[in-house]
Amino acid sequence: MTIQIVTANRLDDGVVVYLADDGAWSDGISGGRLVEGKEQGAALLAAAERAVAERKVVEPYLIDVVVEDETPRAVRFKERIRASGPPVRPDLGKQATRG
Repeated sequence: MTIQIVTANRLDDGVVVYLADDGAWSDGISGGRLVEGKEQGAALLAAAERAVAERKVVEPYLIDVVVEDETPRAVRFKERIRASGPPVRPDLGKQATRG
């Protein structure tokens, strides 16, 4: 079964965010709520749409992830870039701030 997370962009600053278990939005993919199956994915996306109505985020959608060493990792290359920053410039983006 496919594991998914909802991602969007925060409206006030455009940062890529992930819907967390508590309904908040996490800046990191590791903070996103993992769901399996179409029903759980649809329910999570519906929760994200409420945040659109509240003008917190824009364009939420589900992405496929795999869990490696207890950490979710986006399947698609585009989503890995959105999660960590430009692959050719490790001094920029979210990967630059990791310790």
